[in-house]
Amino acid sequence: KLPLESIQVVLEELRKNGNLEWLDKNKTSFLIMWRRPEEWGKLIYQWVSKNGLTNSVFTLYELVSGDDTENEEFHGLDETMLLRALQALQQEHKAEIITLDDGRGVKFF
Repeated sequence: KLPLESIQVVLEELRKNGNLEWLDKNKTSFLIMWRRPEEWGKLIYQWVSKNGLTNSVFTLYELVSGDDTENEEFHGLDETMLLRALQALQQEHKAEIITLDDGRGVKFF
């Protein structure tokens, strides 16, 4: 058991490293991330590049639930984290999140 002050130090270090995000202003609720969105984005883009899939379009479902990604670390990734990872790739001009008839997708460059 840690005193409250020690817990706050640990949480602040996680936040500084990008592995924690406060969900409210009072800092009572937070999201702890195993990997930062940029790290997930890098893993996804490595898979895309390795498999020659640049200039391809995928649904979000295909990326995290499809047979092709079954053995990848990002398989089964929560949609919220997936979107954050894709937004990071979008900022690097490696991907573009698009709206499809039946939901969202992504095109990789």
